[in-house]
Order: sequence, then C-alpha cells, then structure tokens
Amino acid sequence: MNSTVADLKSALAAGQADQGLTRLYGKAALAEQRARYRQLLADAEPRLEGSSCFVASAPGRTELGGNHTDHNNGRVLASAVDLDCIAAVAPSGNDRVSLSSREYPEPLSIRLDNLSPDPAERNSPEALIRGVGAARQQRGRAIRGFTAVIDSTCKPGTGLSSSAAFGVLVGGIFGVLEDEALEPLQLARYGQFAENEFFGKPCGLMDQLSSAAGYTLGIDFADPDNPAITRIDTDFEDWEYRLLIIDTGGSHSDLTEEYAAVTEEIGRVTRLLQRDKARGLSVADLLGQIAALRAEAGDRALLRVLHFITDDLRADRQSEALLQRDYARFLELVRQSGDSSCTQLQNCSSSKNTKEQGILLAISLTRQLFPRAVCRVHGGGFSGTAQAYVPKDQFDDYQSLMGQVFGEGSVIPVKTGRPGFCHFTANGWLFPATGEGS
Repeated sequence: MNSTVADLKSALAAGQADQGLTRLYGKAALAEQRARYRQLLADAEPRLEGSSCFVASAPGRTELGGNHTDHNNGRVLASAVDLDCIAAVAPSGNDRVSLSSREYPEPLSIRLDNLSPDPAERNSPEALIRGVGAARQQRGRAIRGFTAVIDSTCKPGTGLSSSAAFGVLVGGIFGVLEDEALEPLQLARYGQFAENEFFGKPCGLMDQLSSAAGYTLGIDFADPDNPAITRIDTDFEDWEYRLLIIDTGGSHSDLTEEYAAVTEEIGRVTRLLQRDKARGLSVADLLGQIAALRAEAGDRALLRVLHFITDDLRADRQSEALLQRDYARFLELVRQSGDSSCTQLQNCSSSKNTKEQGILLAISLTRQLFPRAVCRVHGGGFSGTAQAYVPKDQFDDYQSLMGQVFGEGSVIPVKTGRPGFCHFTANGWLFPATGEGS
C-alpha cells in the first residue's frame, strides 16, 4: 500500500488504472471515470498528502429476482452495478475515522473507542462506520482509524442499496489497512450487522453480498451461514435491451415500519405452521389450514407468503434462463415477479401515503405505452424506484416520457456484472477472485 496521492495520480495519468476502470464501468465510460478519479485524488491531496494511501470502490446493486425472499432463507438473483462509492484512503495513525466529500466538505469524524449503538445516529454514516467496526471487533479483527475523501454515484433513495455499498466500503477499507485477504461473505456480514443493529434497517444479506462479491449472482440462502453462490456472466445490452432504474421521487427514509412488516407478517404464518422460515412451504401447506391462517394471521400475511413461495422458485428459474441465454423466458419471469409484488407482496405503494404512487404509475405507463418493455418494483419497494428492461430502439422515447412524469434525470441506466469491493494502488487493482463460494 506504499503509494502516495502523487503516485496514484501518476499511475492514473499513465493509464495504469485503465484496464480496471474498464472492468468496473465499461469502455464507453473510461474517459469519464478517469476524470472522476483524477478529481477525487485532487480533492484528497490536501488531506492525505505524504501519506501511504489507496483508492477503494464498492458498488451498488440491482435486484433482478427474488423480491424480499432473502429474509426467509430464499433464493435471489442480484447484480453489482456501475454506480458506486469510491474513496481515497490513508491510515490516520489514531483511533479516529474522518470522512469528507465535495458535497460535505466538513469532515464527519468518529472515534473507534466507542462501538456501542447510538439511537441518535440511526440512518447515518456514523452508524454504519461504528457498526462495521463493532462487527469486526466481535470477530477478533483489528480496527484502525483512517482518513478518507469520498465520491458516490450510488445515491440514497435510488434503490441501489447505497447504505450497503457504504458499509461494504468501510469494511473493505478496514481490511485493506490490516492487509487481510478480503472475503466477500465476511465483508457482507459486517455490513449487514451494521445495518441491522446500528443503522436501523432490517435488511437481509443480499445487498451487502452483491456489493462485496460483485458480478451477477444467483444466491441461495437455504443455509444462511453458508449461502450457495452461482456466478452468472451476462450483459443485458447483448440482447438489445437496456436495464434502467426509474427514480419516481419517493424515498425509503420513512418506510422502515412497512418494510419490516413484510418479514413480521410472513413470520406470523410460519409460526402458526410451526416453521422457523417460509422456505420449504408449499401452497398445499397453506390450503391445509387456510381458515385458521386467515383468522389468526390475516389475508395480507397469507398473500405475502404466497408471494414468497412463488418468487423464491421464480428467482431460481430466472438464474437458469440467464445461464441458458434464454432472454425471452427471463423477461417473462421478470413480468410475473413484478405482478406478484404488486398483488401479493403489496410493496408497490405505501399505505401511509396514498397520494404518491410513483412505482405503480411507472409500471402502468410502461405497460400501456411500451408493451415490449417490462417494468417492476425495485428492491424494498413501497416508494422510491422501479426497474425497467427497455428495448434499445425505444430508450430515447422511454427516457423522455419518464422524465416528463418524474423529472429530468429520473431514468438511470445501469450496467450490470462489475466486480465487487476492490482497491487500487500504484501497483494496480486488486479485485475479488470470482464471487463464488465465499
């Protein structure tokens, strides 16, 4: 790690980062990303000058299949995207973590000698830093302070799991500072612990694992301590479609209660059936006790379990379709999953704010005006973002319409399948090995 900011700037100027930047962002974005990293190092130079430093990147993720299935030991299909959180980092020489960015030039600073949850820090970067530090400490890993300057294209509220990307970034930085072999599954667990116990978000492991391992992954959480991971090499642009995220203007910031209710209601049903999780349940299991389940758990809880049963199977079939390059089958399964989220999971709008139903509006407009495209809820849902697969020859018209409805810049094209957490020194990039099995 013995690179100074000047060394990194020289390596960047000499093109030594180009191959890695192309892997992360695609050839078409190379010049833009060179400029972005150059600006990051220029911003970092006053804070890190003379220090041994590196640049780290952790991606956001897009959920391709398995909507809310990871919470119940289910299967998911997810992919790391080219929108990420990057940081120029140097050890601070003390027990303090200090972060700044162009948007927030006044440094955020926390001490690592207090790693207890602070309710006042919920939903904050401080909570994630403290939580990741606590997770490492509980597992006997060292933590040391660092100074970092950050730039993020993975923004909060866009449904790309910016909090997971940030948590994985912090965990990865701690690991690089200790010269550890970075294990994606362990990085993901640090981030999940921080989000659950410190940040206040009751998430599963999919978001963090996608960011840490990268690529497009089929993940089976039947054994949550040792999830089965299948890497799938695919690029949606190979088949004349573009994958888009539509920011409908809502945010996940006030939706924790509705988000948590999904797991709580499914749990009501599984407890009545004397199961720990919904994985392994069948429709026949529900029908065998349907009257009692309706009376004691309620219809919405039953519908949400029905969604889990079908979407868990569907996520596996989506992975198979991608492995076989059967894109027509894949799109049909995406459409079915979106229908299930709307009618059974019921996370396409918020019951607390019926005036704003942007996700449903995006889905309805897509179906009526662009029948070749497919649009569904993205991620946690209730508000925020939709996901769309749009034929390339309709992209301009689609972007224009959605921009008219939701505002300029609301359509966010994403490129899938990039590597997960990685870092760059003057000696080159270090990427995750495969994303499989660890």
